[in-house]
Amino acid sequence: MSTTMPKAGEVSRNWYILDATDKPLGRVAAQAAVLLRGKHKPTFVPHVDCGDHVIIINCEKAILTGKKLEQKKFYWHTGWIGGLKEVSYKKLMAEKPERAMTIAVTGMLPHNSQGVAQAKRLRTFRGADHKHAAQKPEVFEF
Repeated sequence: MSTTMPKAGEVSRNWYILDATDKPLGRVAAQAAVLLRGKHKPTFVPHVDCGDHVIIINCEKAILTGKKLEQKKFYWHTGWIGGLKEVSYKKLMAEKPERAMTIAVTGMLPHNSQGVAQAKRLRTFRGADHKHAAQKPEVFEF
């Protein structure tokens, strides 16, 4: 019996909704990364992008365990001299919780062109409302 290799044009993509209400931010992000990469499918191969679309709702209700809310910071560099910026997760979760979720998920994806394409299939929303009802997404329980 030979192994079947999926082709990029033959991949079928489903839509899934993940609800982050009262769940740790990292656990939701890890499950979203698995769905975006396609590792839950039996036809997964690392060199073909066979992942699905993921919608994460209620990002503002995700929790950070321990003292992460006060102690954890997100750092980035602007590209200019002395341009190292930082923001605490307490401020980030209060102002832009969907950005915090996006940062967590993209950090778990491959850092190459395939990871960029997978990150484009991620949609995060602050509350329970989203604008992708026409795609008929399935609720993913984990």
